[in-house]
Amino acid sequence: MSPGGGRALGPLLLLLLALLQCAGRRRAIVNRSVPDVCATCHIHATCHQIEGKSVCICNYGFVGNGRTHCQDKDECQIGASKICGNHTLCHNTHGSFYCVCLDGFRASNNNKTFIPNDGTNCTDIDECEESGLCGRNARCVNTEGSYKCYCNDGYKLENGEHSFHPDENIVSCKGVDCGVPPSVLNAHPASVNGTTYGSEVTYSCLHGYFIASGNQTAVCNAKGQWDGTDLVCKEINCGKPLLIPHTEMIWHNSTTLWSRVYYQCKEGYYFDGDRNFSECTIDQSWENITYICKEEELFSNLSIFNETCVKWQRKTGRLGVQKTYTFHILGQRWDEKTFSEDAIFNITTSEDSPKVCLDLNSGSNYVVNITTISSTNVTVSVTVAFQTKVKEAFNNVLIFNDTCLKWRRNVRGTDVEDRYSFHVQGQRWYQKEFFHEMTFNLTTHKQAPEVCFDLQPGTNYSVNISMVALNFSLLVSMTTRITDPPFPDVEFVAVKGSAPLLRLRKAEDRNGPISLYQVIVLPLGLQSTFICDSFAAATFFSNTADVKGYVAAEFLAKDVADNMSIALGDRHYYGKFYNAPLKLGEEYCVFLRIISEWNKVRTQSCAVWAQIENLSPTLQYMTAVGLGSVAAVCVILFLSFSAARSYLHNTVRSPPAALACEAVHLSATMDMAQTGITSSFLETENVSLL
Repeated sequence: MSPGGGRALGPLLLLLLALLQCAGRRRAIVNRSVPDVCATCHIHATCHQIEGKSVCICNYGFVGNGRTHCQDKDECQIGASKICGNHTLCHNTHGSFYCVCLDGFRASNNNKTFIPNDGTNCTDIDECEESGLCGRNARCVNTEGSYKCYCNDGYKLENGEHSFHPDENIVSCKGVDCGVPPSVLNAHPASVNGTTYGSEVTYSCLHGYFIASGNQTAVCNAKGQWDGTDLVCKEINCGKPLLIPHTEMIWHNSTTLWSRVYYQCKEGYYFDGDRNFSECTIDQSWENITYICKEEELFSNLSIFNETCVKWQRKTGRLGVQKTYTFHILGQRWDEKTFSEDAIFNITTSEDSPKVCLDLNSGSNYVVNITTISSTNVTVSVTVAFQTKVKEAFNNVLIFNDTCLKWRRNVRGTDVEDRYSFHVQGQRWYQKEFFHEMTFNLTTHKQAPEVCFDLQPGTNYSVNISMVALNFSLLVSMTTRITDPPFPDVEFVAVKGSAPLLRLRKAEDRNGPISLYQVIVLPLGLQSTFICDSFAAATFFSNTADVKGYVAAEFLAKDVADNMSIALGDRHYYGKFYNAPLKLGEEYCVFLRIISEWNKVRTQSCAVWAQIENLSPTLQYMTAVGLGSVAAVCVILFLSFSAARSYLHNTVRSPPAALACEAVHLSATMDMAQTGITSSFLETENVSLL
């Protein structure tokens, strides 16, 4: 081989050696193993396959790159109202959170803590359901999350506040006092019944003054002030007196209260009226009097008295002059056609008011003509008709035992029998279609007869008693007392677990006018001791210590419709009574009472309406408790799974960090994407952890 060929071969050998080294290095790189990314995930991260690659993503409730760190995420930072709902507080925990209700609210599932993944929310607690919470003379008003106490009308707080809370300080409602009634110009208090709430003072104008405007009565209001003190009294002035024809006035020119003006007839006239003076009255006017001056009259105000006597007045300016009167009497009997009487006689008298009694027969009709001569020789006459009555057949009629009558007979002897006819009619003002009528006869020789009628209760009766033989009758009015109203027509209901819907049926006004319907609630154990007419109408908020039951509702009879429904415990007021909610776990009995009131008599009837045993929560309440239990089981399973996962990750050896750069970069990218998704989800959805 030539020297030149040896020099050319050297570089070729060097190039070949280099190529062999590169090929060996590349083969070594190819044969090197790829690290396991899932084995490098953090204890609070989970490995996911995304587009064929393994990626570590932090678990729910944690934020980080999924491999080197996963720290707790504070869900509460977005606001308790957003994550837990209204009226709540949010408490962050390691990898989770829980919610609690603010004071005055409670969770709808009745748990102290909750996660709002089952529709649980915080509802207001009605503290006013507790009786007597605000103490005496005060009422409770529920507010959102709390309550306030207000004094009843006529009471106020000593510290001047409008409302109070018994937990904050010790306060009490004291009765308001309006103090001494205010003075009114030209008036004085006529009557004062007190100075506390509801008391009244009545004013009267002073003598010589009249009420021009305003109220006479002032009332102490709930604010401790007198209302209605706007009375205005003005002095009375009647002005000039009235003028009466044919009279002369005697007057002292006074026009104030009770001033008088006197009148007298002029010559040739006589006075015809009630009195001869007029007074200035409180209504600022002179009294209207019937003072009239007329020309001379010989007969005036003629009248019959004592059945057979006649009297009249002489109205003339020449009193004391004697006059002669002629009487012409003609008489007949209605039951004796042949009877006739004709007589004439004269009387002379100077009396201003003559009286004459005639000798007339009983049971007859008479016509009496009276004539006289006036001072001008003019004949004046007047005709009077008499009808003498039959002798009274009986008297002293008395009512006893409500439905019985007795009387005393006026008879010629005890052996004589008298026959009486009775016509009885009864009506009711409260039942227009009611009418009771009966007729019967009674024959007796007793000196003091008695008779009892079969009368209906609560009815006004008129009884006509007649004695045909003597043409004598008498009308007696009787009123019977009401009796107990009809027994309530109820459909008895016996239930367990829930309050029933009751149906009220209208009763008939049969024994008296029905006034009220009352729904009475008692503990079930007191049902056997309940007495209808002794139970007082106690309210649910009554402070009386011995009250074991209460009236839940009261209806006026005129407002009751037949078959109307009543829901127990609906928290409404019916009349002045509160339909309070029934307590869970208690047992009750319900009565319906019907009350009749008429003519100062009160009666009632009662019936057992319902029995309620083992009052339990509602279906919505039980559903909420069930969902809460399911959520608790899910939380336990989830925590157990997370603990096991963490343990497995801690036992796997992590690969060198230099060989996992690409996986770390991909994991961080996915973590940021997941963080955005998680934050958006927390703001719009309820998170399920328990």
